[in-house]
Amino acid sequence: MRLSSDDLAEPVMVEVPGGCADLRDDRIGARWQVELEPFWLGQVPVTVDLHRATIGLEPDPSVRGASPVSGASPVTNVSWLDAVDVCNRLSARHGLGPAYSRDERTGGVTWDRTADGYRLPTEAEWQYACKAGTTGYRYGELDDIAWYADNSGGRAHDVGGKAPNPWGLLDMLGNVWEWCWDLYDEEVYGSYRIFRGGGWAEEARGCGATVRRRSHPSFAIDDLGFRLARTLP
Repeated sequence: MRLSSDDLAEPVMVEVPGGCADLRDDRIGARWQVELEPFWLGQVPVTVDLHRATIGLEPDPSVRGASPVSGASPVTNVSWLDAVDVCNRLSARHGLGPAYSRDERTGGVTWDRTADGYRLPTEAEWQYACKAGTTGYRYGELDDIAWYADNSGGRAHDVGGKAPNPWGLLDMLGNVWEWCWDLYDEEVYGSYRIFRGGGWAEEARGCGATVRRRSHPSFAIDDLGFRLARTLP
């Protein structure tokens, strides 16, 4: 699906219907359900163009190679804390209430669930939107829907180059992992946050709707980005 430059420099949100997400953590043998209200989710991961328009950063050819990264590529090397900051900046830019506040003393982030601004999806929202009413590990044949280790050529690709899921969401699997709001396991891993979806460097088995990974909120790498969400009024 070819997207216009306007689609890449401004958020394009898809309304996701309410429903129930079935989650699991095979590490501890846990399964649980989360009831979800309707919400908005970005059609694609946040792109370099959108990131640049929001915080004014230009690609640095000296760091990323001789050619600047395409503006249509998903932005990477963003930590969870970076993603939270971008959400608030974008909310301010659009006259929306910020979803997040940060304690200057502790650095802790609080989510105002009544805010109408941009935010990260919860992992339940992310998984529910990824599956889009399907029941399998993936919503289509992997090569048709995702960039991953066997077909990516060792890099991220412009968003929208693979088939969408049944709700019109693109790049939900592969291309880049996507930060979610949730803590992974506070008792064991402290402040570690969850990311989902698999990336361009991931083997096929790691690109599925139920795969969960985690890292420190300051962690950033070249196959990890994020996708915007908003709470419906």
